[in-house]
Amino acid sequence: MLRLEKLVKTYKTGDQALKAVDLEIPEGQVLALIGPSGAGKSTLIRCINRLVEPTSGKVYLAGTELTGLSSGALRKERRRMGMIFQEYALVERLTVMENVLSGRLGYVGFWRSFLRKFPQSDVDEAFRLLDRVGLAHMADKRADELSGGQRQRVGICRALIQDPALLLVDEPTASLDPKTSRQIMRLICELCKERGLAAIINIHDVALAQMFVQRVIGLRFGAVEFDGPPEGLTPDVLTTIYGEEDWEATIEAVDDDEEVVE
Repeated sequence: MLRLEKLVKTYKTGDQALKAVDLEIPEGQVLALIGPSGAGKSTLIRCINRLVEPTSGKVYLAGTELTGLSSGALRKERRRMGMIFQEYALVERLTVMENVLSGRLGYVGFWRSFLRKFPQSDVDEAFRLLDRVGLAHMADKRADELSGGQRQRVGICRALIQDPALLLVDEPTASLDPKTSRQIMRLICELCKERGLAAIINIHDVALAQMFVQRVIGLRFGAVEFDGPPEGLTPDVLTTIYGEEDWEATIEAVDDDEEVVE
C-alpha cells in the first residue's frame, strides 16, 4: 500500500534527518513512529506527502511514485493522504462544519470553495463524521470555542472527509491530558479499522503506542532501529532507541492497564 525505498533527507545545514529508510505498510495497518526528539519522525511523515521534499529515494502509494510527480499530479494524490496535525491546524474563526468541509477543497472548484458552496453529499458526510466522533451538536460552533480534544476530533473528521487511503498523524496527543490522549488514540485506531485505512502515527508516548497500535517503528538519528509488534519493545530495545531509563516501569504500567485495546 505504502512503500519507502532508501528515503533520505539532508538539510542545507548538512544535518541528515533520514538515512536510507526502507519501509512497507500494508493496507489497513496502523503503526506508530517512536523515537527521541530529532530522530526524524515528523520529517518522515512530511516526506511521504512531500510537504518536505526528500533529498533522494522513492515513495510509492498504491503503486504510484509520489516522489516523481509534478505539482499538479501531487495535489491529486494528496487527496488520498489525510493529515492530522499536533496543533490541529483549524481556522479558528470558522465553524466546526466549515473546518471539516475544508477537507474537500481538493475536490471542488476554486469558486465553490471560495464561496463555501459544497455539494449536499459532502455536507451530509460531514454530519455523519461529526456524529461518529460525538460532535454533531457542535457543528455551528466556532473552532476557537472548542477544547483541545474537541479540536482534534474536528481535525480527524477533516482528514477523513477526504476519503483517504492513508492517514499521516503527527503527534495527535501532545497537547492533550492523559485521559483525552487515550480517547483520541482509541478513536483513530477504531476509525482506521472501520474504514480499512492504513495510518502512520508519530507519537512520543511509548505507553500509548504500546496500548493501541499493531506495529511500532523506532527511529534514532534518522535510521530504523526497531520494526516489530508493540510487545517487542523490551527494555533493551527501548534503551537502544532512547538511551538508559527505567523501561521496566513503563512496560509494567502498560501490562497493568485495564484500558488496553487488543
